[in-house]
Amino acid sequence: MRRLRTDVGLNLRMLFSLLLLAALYTLFVWVLLQAGVGFFGIVVFAGGLLLVQYYFSDQLILATMGARILRPGEDPELEQMVARLAQLADIPTPKIALVRTDMPNAFATGRSPRHAAVAVTTGLLQRLTPGEVEAVLAHEITHVHNRDMALITMASFFATIASYIVQMAFWFMPLGGFGGGFGGNRRDGGNAALVYLASFIVWIISFFLIRAFSRYREYAADRGSAILTGQPAQLMSALVKLNQFSRIPRKDLRHAETLQALFIMPAATRSVLYELFQTHPTLEHRLDHLRRLEQEINR
Repeated sequence: MRRLRTDVGLNLRMLFSLLLLAALYTLFVWVLLQAGVGFFGIVVFAGGLLLVQYYFSDQLILATMGARILRPGEDPELEQMVARLAQLADIPTPKIALVRTDMPNAFATGRSPRHAAVAVTTGLLQRLTPGEVEAVLAHEITHVHNRDMALITMASFFATIASYIVQMAFWFMPLGGFGGGFGGNRRDGGNAALVYLASFIVWIISFFLIRAFSRYREYAADRGSAILTGQPAQLMSALVKLNQFSRIPRKDLRHAETLQALFIMPAATRSVLYELFQTHPTLEHRLDHLRRLEQEINR
């Protein structure tokens, strides 16, 4: 990739969020083991789900969005753009997928650069200029280069376990408890309550930490776009346009909200009020970040 100075602050924030997650998960494992939880079975179950997500997430996500992989030569201009950016980023050229929807957006998926796909919507291609499309694709190519899908999957591992325990507690406690599933000690209600409480706390805290980490990855992808294209203004222009159209059509938005962490611009309604709960930084913060990059490039 073309080089700018390392964003030390951004890298430290990402590292700090991962260290907090590691500390939280270590404490969680300790609590489970102290409570006599049948931890191995839970890990195997959650690990199986995450392995499926890790190896088949690209196919599942593309199918969920109704994306179609383009055949070679079907859109030469788009193919050349993606190939050029992939070469600059020093990664294999990812597959290109098209989603037929008026919602303008783009996303990348895949566990590694060799198993990646970059998807764009027809709404995005219709509303953005070629320079803006290139900037958006450069953002997604950076996600592929940085292996962000794999990072988020690994960061979510123990959060998935905690979520599983919380959900099981929700369904089984009204029936008289978890039936001794935690190590077979049905009489020890105190340990069961501790496990439920610890799982709920881990689930809540990891919810915010993972979203913070996701926001930092978006800043890193914006930075990568600026480096690859050398034109942060193109991404700024694209983000402004995408923000203007991100709330239409509403049917598409409801369909896409569960996958908004993947998108370059979150497809959320105005009910999302606080950046703390979001997987993406606010538009204002992203534009400020890109303006600083533009000044750095022009020095």
